[in-house]
Amino acid sequence: MRTACLGLTAVLLLAAGPAFGQAADPHAGHHMHGMMHGDAPPAPEAAPTPTDNALTGTDQPPGDAPPPPVAHDNPAARFWDPAAMAAAAEAEMHPPTPVYTKLIVDAAELRLRQGQDGYRWEGEFWAGNVDRFVIKTRGEGTRRQGLESGEVQALYAKALDPWWNLQVGVRQDIGPQPRRTWATVGLDGRARYQFDVQAALFLSDKGQLAARLEGSYDLRITQRLVFQPRAELELSAQDMPAERIGAGLTAAELDLRLRYDVRREFSPYIGVNWTWAAGQTARYARADGRDPAERSVIAGIRFWF
Repeated sequence: MRTACLGLTAVLLLAAGPAFGQAADPHAGHHMHGMMHGDAPPAPEAAPTPTDNALTGTDQPPGDAPPPPVAHDNPAARFWDPAAMAAAAEAEMHPPTPVYTKLIVDAAELRLRQGQDGYRWEGEFWAGNVDRFVIKTRGEGTRRQGLESGEVQALYAKALDPWWNLQVGVRQDIGPQPRRTWATVGLDGRARYQFDVQAALFLSDKGQLAARLEGSYDLRITQRLVFQPRAELELSAQDMPAERIGAGLTAAELDLRLRYDVRREFSPYIGVNWTWAAGQTARYARADGRDPAERSVIAGIRFWF
């Protein structure tokens, strides 16, 4: 029995011997790892020095050859007359000034008042740009007596700035009154706060001096509905019995219009008009059996194109 135990112990020791040998060498696996991945990596290459990228050829002399001709500098000059090309280039530098035209009828209206229903018109046509040729006309009358007064003006207008035009020309009276011819000078434009203003002096062929001042303002209630007050003053430097006009302030007029812009170019309106004769002009009106102060209901259209 003792002999059998000793033999079993010897067999176990022999079997465990290789395991103890492997544990005793901790670096044994490292050798196998190195063998599996091959040889060590090569050493890195050296960084290039600044002289490796140095420029070459800098010792060459600078060139003095003339530049080549421009390939696309006026290529049409190869086929067209140089004088014609120069004229075309000058025309491009100074294009012709465009010519514009406009017709404005500011009032074509009926005036309704007791026993003296009447009418009135006022408008102008102009053509040009900074320099314009202007035709103005205005007048009024009654249903019973027909045309009472009217005029046509032919004017040259010069723009002084974006808002004001200087106008000079002639005015010709039409109608039953003495038909005078007047020299005219005036200003037409837009003052501060969007007031439209017209002022003119008239000198007749008889040496009579008169003046007229007009102003209006558009107050927009909505995009299409516009309230427009308008005022006008007439003055004379001397008494003119043939025209039934006295010296000083001769007449004043006030319009209150309510305009509806169906389009910007077409606007019907209604309103009220007051007209007063003053001074000697009022006395002439009474002597002729006319009322120096009149009030009318007005209805008309304003259009332009």
